[in-house]
Amino acid sequence: MRKPIIDNERREIENPLSNNKQKQVERNIVSLGWVSFFGGLAQDMIQPILPTFYTSVLGLNKEFIGLIEGSLTTIVSLMKIGAGYLSDVLGIRKIIVFVGYMLSAFARFSLGLANSGAAVFGLRLTDGVGKGLKDAPRDALVAGSARNRKLGLAFGIQRTLDTLGSVVGPLITYGLLRLWIDHPNKYREIFMTAGLIAFVPLIIIGFWVKERKQPIKKQVISLKVLKGPFTSFLMILLLFTLGNSSDAFLILRAESVGISSTVIPLVIAFFNLISALAAIPAGKLSDRIGRRKTISIGWGIYSLTYLGFAIVNQAWMIWILYGFYGLYYALTEGSAKAMVAELVPEANRGAAFGLFSASIGIIALPASLIAGYLWNVSAAAPFAFGAIMAFLAFIALHFLL
Repeated sequence: MRKPIIDNERREIENPLSNNKQKQVERNIVSLGWVSFFGGLAQDMIQPILPTFYTSVLGLNKEFIGLIEGSLTTIVSLMKIGAGYLSDVLGIRKIIVFVGYMLSAFARFSLGLANSGAAVFGLRLTDGVGKGLKDAPRDALVAGSARNRKLGLAFGIQRTLDTLGSVVGPLITYGLLRLWIDHPNKYREIFMTAGLIAFVPLIIIGFWVKERKQPIKKQVISLKVLKGPFTSFLMILLLFTLGNSSDAFLILRAESVGISSTVIPLVIAFFNLISALAAIPAGKLSDRIGRRKTISIGWGIYSLTYLGFAIVNQAWMIWILYGFYGLYYALTEGSAKAMVAELVPEANRGAAFGLFSASIGIIALPASLIAGYLWNVSAAAPFAFGAIMAFLAFIALHFLL
């Protein structure tokens, strides 16, 4: 029964037209990776300076800042579900991704012109709509381009370029702040620069990203089709996420043992660099040994890393722990998305990726609230809790899926 399949695969490899198609698929995955690179670069250029802009330039109070950023998180989560479902119903991904990146680019550039809290609120929500629109259909495009072959590698490439953008973005901002140190409008000019860079993904999407045309089956797209193994995996992932609080607590922990606030950006850049360098090897590993084993290794590293954050007492240890934290990210982010792609039909991947991303975003709120409460008990308590949740998820992944 296996021989005809092997022969077909051999003939496909020997067929030059097949090789050309394979090269086109690889170019498509790399193009989507560069889309993520420039999008992430622009986002991480503005993220470090937003709090200072809110308070020092616009004079906003902490409550209003909380409203802006909290509303942003909510709208992103809701839009991810809606965009994924819409891309399944319409049978198109590329145009939705394009519109999402366009809205984010417009919002980031326009922040440089905002003069009131209301204007910033509206622009941040616009950015949130754009981010929510693009993520799930883009992940579905990556999975579709891989055609169920080397899914781990495909998402590893995407994660590597995305994370490299998160390394380069803050470094550009640091350089511009040093260059424009005495410039009164330096924050606004950085927003506009980031906004211009955010338009680069639109060019890449328009000219280099291809969407594989498929006959759309006449069916009602419903979350009912996402039951079974996908639901089991999602529930296990949410158990893990309950202990995975905001990375702000990692920064607070680093500062509590002597890392200065000026060094923190370098620590974050180091973390992102480790994650970027390990993403492709981790993707290849998941293709070779399977998604579940790779995620299990990542969660094991996470559990040990969080135990480390619970007992750390020297500043130099923070660098090592952040390095392992970057390795956890590399092993799990791409592998989890590849696993989602394998657990649901291609026609429903948009909705699946939307539900996957949105659920994690929603659970992140109670996770951070729990961490905040535990921090009042002890600085080590949130990390001990996170390590326990990761271990429970590790066990559940082996016995329930």
